[in-house]
Amino acid sequence: MITMKKGLTNILLMMAVQNIYSQNENLKFKKTINMKNTSILVNANEHVRKGEYEAYLSYLTEDTKWVFVGERTLLGKEAVRQYIKDFYLSPPVFDMEKAIEEGDFVTATGNIALKNVNGEYDHYSYCDIWRFDNGKLAELKAFVIEKK
Repeated sequence: MITMKKGLTNILLMMAVQNIYSQNENLKFKKTINMKNTSILVNANEHVRKGEYEAYLSYLTEDTKWVFVGERTLLGKEAVRQYIKDFYLSPPVFDMEKAIEEGDFVTATGNIALKNVNGEYDHYSYCDIWRFDNGKLAELKAFVIEKK
């Protein structure tokens, strides 16, 4: 009787371990799938960091729309190209602190420093809400606050 209980206990223990392992693997899989657009954003931003602006622009839809809340709206890839030319006097220094992905949207927060015409850096905090369309950056709503 005791041997039978031990055998049953071992079977139940093995089933529990297998269940936990399966749940863990399933969570890893879901996380990988769910972070696809975040990975695209990180890869695109690497090009900006390196000053490879045309490579970055290849991640945008032709009709991309960027809204800098309270400041300006850019319509189309050509407008973004001109914005980069005007404002990125050298590659910006930035870090993404957090990213939250849900469906076609990624919300990212972080810090960015842009070199100004005097050769000094202006520092900002940002919260960007990106909408993706077929793996491309289609729309940005950016909340950018200068650090004093």
